[in-house]
Amino acid sequence: MANRNEGGQQDGQGNQGGQGKSDRGFAGMDPEKQREIASEGGKASHEKGTGHEFTSDEAREAGKKGGQNSGGGRSGGR
Repeated sequence: MANRNEGGQQDGQGNQGGQGKSDRGFAGMDPEKQREIASEGGKASHEKGTGHEFTSDEAREAGKKGGQNSGGGRSGGR
C-alpha cells in the first residue's frame, strides 16, 4: 500500500494526489490541435446525419441556462 497517493503525498512529479492539473491526453494538447480534432468530429457527425445546428432561439436559450448554472454570479466573500 506504500504506492497509494493519500494524505497529500506527492506523486513523484511534485503533484498533490487528486489535485492539480494533468498534462496528459486531450486537455494537455496544444489548443490549435484540440480545435482541429473537435472540428473533425463535428464534420463527421454532420456527414453521418446526427449533427445539430442551433437556431438563434436555441442558442439564446442555451446561453441563458449556462449563465444561470455557472455560479459565476455568486458572492460569498471569496
